[in-house]
Amino acid sequence: MLIRKHDDGTDDDDRWRAFVVRQGFGHFIAGGGPARLVPVVVPTQFLLDGDRVVFHLAGPNPVFEALAENPNVVLSVAGDWAYIPGGWKAIGDEDPRLGIPTTYYGAVQLVGRATVIDDPDGIASILRRQLADLEPTGDLVDPSEHARRFAAIRGIEVEVSEVRAKFKYGGNIDEAHRDRIADELAARNRPGDAAALHHLGVLGASGDT
Repeated sequence: MLIRKHDDGTDDDDRWRAFVVRQGFGHFIAGGGPARLVPVVVPTQFLLDGDRVVFHLAGPNPVFEALAENPNVVLSVAGDWAYIPGGWKAIGDEDPRLGIPTTYYGAVQLVGRATVIDDPDGIASILRRQLADLEPTGDLVDPSEHARRFAAIRGIEVEVSEVRAKFKYGGNIDEAHRDRIADELAARNRPGDAAALHHLGVLGASGDT
């Protein structure tokens, strides 16, 4: 992922964490061994718990073969995207036909080493943590009540060692041009536009960092 200085969010711990938690869904990528032509990519829900990512998958998932070959992985999370027409970049006497369209988006890649969890207590612990996040009212029975089904699933815990975060929301343009784009996003109000507006507000408050 290309990260330019004006859209680098790696050092903004609160921002990238909030983004990852809000998305809650990403692509888990295991490269496997050198004999593999392509990595195994698994779309999955997950929980960011401190500096670890936890989730569970069906036991037959081919990603487990790749993990046995190489436990180094990437969890890729992307979202909050909005298409920005070229004409939105024109203010004052600027010719809107000369505007260059782009797409605003956020993306975070969490790099780390995966551990596969096979034992029932470990699987139950992962399920409890996920359910506490997804269904905090606690209306369901404890996962251990379904222990007889644990043979069909396996847990995964990733210890995050590197974060790559990108927030591409016009950090390379001045406030007047960002304000024009913000007005257009508010007026269009399509899916993703409100999230892009939020990021524009964060950018303005942080001073183009």
